[in-house]
Amino acid sequence: MNSKPEFPSGGGDPTRSVKELDYYGYPRDEMIYKWRKNSVEATDQKSWRLYQFDFMGLRNTTDIIKTTAGDYVLMTVFFDLSRRMGYFTIQTYIPCILTVVLSWVSFWIKKDATPARTALGITTVLTMTTLSSVARTSLPRVSYVTAMDLFVSVCFLFVFAALMEFANYSVLDVRPPLSVVSPHSSLYWQDFEDACVLECLEGKDCRSFFCCFEECRGGGWRRGRLHVDLLDLDLYSRVFFPTSFLLFNIVYWVGYLYL
Repeated sequence: MNSKPEFPSGGGDPTRSVKELDYYGYPRDEMIYKWRKNSVEATDQKSWRLYQFDFMGLRNTTDIIKTTAGDYVLMTVFFDLSRRMGYFTIQTYIPCILTVVLSWVSFWIKKDATPARTALGITTVLTMTTLSSVARTSLPRVSYVTAMDLFVSVCFLFVFAALMEFANYSVLDVRPPLSVVSPHSSLYWQDFEDACVLECLEGKDCRSFFCCFEECRGGGWRRGRLHVDLLDLDLYSRVFFPTSFLLFNIVYWVGYLYL
């Protein structure tokens, strides 16, 4: 008998294992195969079990294969299986979710703590890379995108975006000037405001799509540009990242389990 297993597109999708009886030995005019009634049945599942699958049942069919050498009888047995979610939930889904949540801790770390935020961002990105590699080793090597691949990829994008949120702040170089004056001094923040005004208004391009001072809103050169206070970017991220990730999980699990 030939074995032709067909694998699912995701961690909990149905699986069908197929067993085919050799049909190329004798054509139909020499030998005809027929199933006896109740000739295919499974033993009591109390005596055996599959650790990663639930056995849903089996069925058998008979088909005629037409070839240039003649017509052949093909007898097929289908074993319907459903992949269990417990293993993949513990090994992949929960670690990915926790890693994404861990990457949001950087939004509560001060901007001047560059080593801490950078280390946390790089660590979470490398962790997601490892989880992605480990998840693929326990699944068949297929050429299409599985449901688990989609989930892991989106989690990786969230972690990478959390790292880039701090990188964008650093690239735009929107930070208080170096000074020996105490940050609690009014003179310190006056110097910061003056530097921000000059940087925004002299070139009138703010180096980028964003602007760092209120006066930059005015003028025709600002038309079509988005005004975002980069000093409050962490505040926006604290709301945007958890909300968008929650919406993704709702759409993913509803579509994955019920559609």
